[in-house]
Amino acid sequence: MTKKRRYRAISVNDERVSTVIAAVANRRVAIGIDIAKTRQFAAFMTVDGQVHGTVRWEHPKESPRFIELLRELVSRGSQVEPVMEPSGTYGDALRGALCRAGMPVHRVNPKRSHDAAEVYDGVPSLHDSKSAAIVAKLHFDGASEQWPVATEHERALAASLRVLEVFQKQFQRNRNRLEGLLARHWPELPRVLDLGSATLLELLVEFGSAGEVARRPSEAETVMRRVGGRFLQATKVATVLDEAATSFGLPPTDEERRTVQAIAAEARRCQKAASSAKRRVEALTEHEGAAREMRAVVGKTTAAVLVAAVGDPQSYPSTAAYQKALGLNLKEKSSGKQQGPLHITKRGPGVARLFLYLAALRLLQRDPVVRAWYAKKVARQGGIAKSKAVVAVMRKLSLALWHVARGSTFDSRKLFDVSRLRIAPEPMTEVM
Repeated sequence: MTKKRRYRAISVNDERVSTVIAAVANRRVAIGIDIAKTRQFAAFMTVDGQVHGTVRWEHPKESPRFIELLRELVSRGSQVEPVMEPSGTYGDALRGALCRAGMPVHRVNPKRSHDAAEVYDGVPSLHDSKSAAIVAKLHFDGASEQWPVATEHERALAASLRVLEVFQKQFQRNRNRLEGLLARHWPELPRVLDLGSATLLELLVEFGSAGEVARRPSEAETVMRRVGGRFLQATKVATVLDEAATSFGLPPTDEERRTVQAIAAEARRCQKAASSAKRRVEALTEHEGAAREMRAVVGKTTAAVLVAAVGDPQSYPSTAAYQKALGLNLKEKSSGKQQGPLHITKRGPGVARLFLYLAALRLLQRDPVVRAWYAKKVARQGGIAKSKAVVAVMRKLSLALWHVARGSTFDSRKLFDVSRLRIAPEPMTEVM
């Protein structure tokens, strides 16, 4: 019968901490840290898998005291190896302090910790002290990796990407709200002007309804021509004015019209802010890293977003590793004769997949080889959902980008068997 594991934790200021320090002095010790918003835990484990003590402290007030304990261990000849999960930003301050103290931090995938809960002690429960012990055990089992310290340039990229993601998501949400409101009050408008276009948004900000546009047609025409400029066709302007006068939509009340105006104004504000954030991300990748090589394939913004979200493809040892970082590797659940369908893991940053999805759509439009392969895949699998076929293109594209970042020229004929597609490939134009 195995000995029952105990998970009692003592305060970092408790005098019994000295006993823990003495037990692991002059030994290799993994410090498994369970990160939380305030109360944090650390398990002191040696290579034999024994936890000699678990310490708890209030962050950030008592975190300096915890760093002192680890410094004391180092001074007593211990090989101190802090390990934690990359859970949000709550552990960043502690990780920075540990690195400054000369103790590089290792990280363990949170999914591994979760899955190891029952394997560790035969009980599926998971709590702070146990989590700290599991993180330390996984480290000794070789399931961790050293957590690289981001450079200032990488931190600037990540910060700019976060700004872009915030405004892009807010714009999309407000765009979706407008779609529902226009379906009720002015269903013809999105069929003429793109729902996310600056012209449509500015028109709604100024007028808010079809009835108001019909009442002031000359002013509406001025707004559309001012915003759309030379890119807006005169026929579209005329169509908007005509359909405003004959719209089948439910006429809004004054309060409903003001609601449309307010949402359109917020969508337009987020759209402008997102555009500004995109330019900032692009500027940060203008002269550094692999983004320069990737631009010709996926465009400036997508290349910048990919580098900001998952790093330089050159830092990954293989195409499979880069694909996994993007969350585009496949998973399945099969048992016996039951064969489960394949799905992408979606473990990587969602913003990277979003921009890569848009890049794949653009690639389908301009590259005949990719377009032919996509059409054949949809037909071959009995009308597979087109979105899944686009994801398949994304997976292929991610493999190509790994090579492009290393200086290779993008050639879609290397991704697909052209002889089976029976087409004469044309040269692909670059993305501006």
